[in-house]
Amino acid sequence: MPALQLAGIRQSFGGILYVIYFLAKGYRLPKGREWWPVFVLSLLNFVLTNGLTTLGLKYISPGLGAIISAIFPLWIVVIGLFRDSTLPPLKALTGLLLGFAGICIIFYDHLNDFLDADFRQGIILSIIASWTWAFGTLYTKSQATKFNPYFSVGLQMLISGIIMGGISVFSGSSIPLVDIPWQGWAAIAYLVVFGSVISFVAYLYALQHLPTEQASIYAYMNPVVAVLSGFLVYGDPLTIYLAVGGAVILYGVYLVNKVYRKV
Repeated sequence: MPALQLAGIRQSFGGILYVIYFLAKGYRLPKGREWWPVFVLSLLNFVLTNGLTTLGLKYISPGLGAIISAIFPLWIVVIGLFRDSTLPPLKALTGLLLGFAGICIIFYDHLNDFLDADFRQGIILSIIASWTWAFGTLYTKSQATKFNPYFSVGLQMLISGIIMGGISVFSGSSIPLVDIPWQGWAAIAYLVVFGSVISFVAYLYALQHLPTEQASIYAYMNPVVAVLSGFLVYGDPLTIYLAVGGAVILYGVYLVNKVYRKV
């Protein structure tokens, strides 16, 4: 299935579920200028971030994709410097750097992929996606009190799904829906429920109740969960690099949480 078509279908269905729920609960649609952040975030969080990430993984290895995605918490810090010129506490910054180092240890055999010319396009797309996710996260946090953020994310998904689906169709990179096998629809259903609906509720809740840097460290746990899932489901081997890298990540996450628990 073409990448953008997959992302478009996923976000469209996820958005529809959100919108139906909130309209049934009596929530009103945005009015006037309230639509502006919804459109901006639909581009940042979904069209660019989700679309480019899905597209980028066509051209790079999953391990390299995990390393690039794990830079996201550090982009939050860098962007924050331009915004208010202040660094996080030293212990928290150390934890963020350790988390990224742990990812590099786990996927050490993919570090050389950065030098592979065949991966250049995928690397560029994935890095841009990590930038837009960082900007989108910071903008989401600043806009959370102006319109129901959970209803907003549903509208963002629906708008972005229509945009990505339209791009896929008009660019000729789509296939008839009847040609998608049941396994493809099952994968989409999983992504809609767990990857779109449940995960974004959890992430928005974290952004509302935690400092942005602390909320961002989920990016360090994703690859660990993925590797462990590969072991449990497919019998992929567990290596010393996973053990060491996982321990480094957990210590980094511990440092970040310890700092912000005291704030």
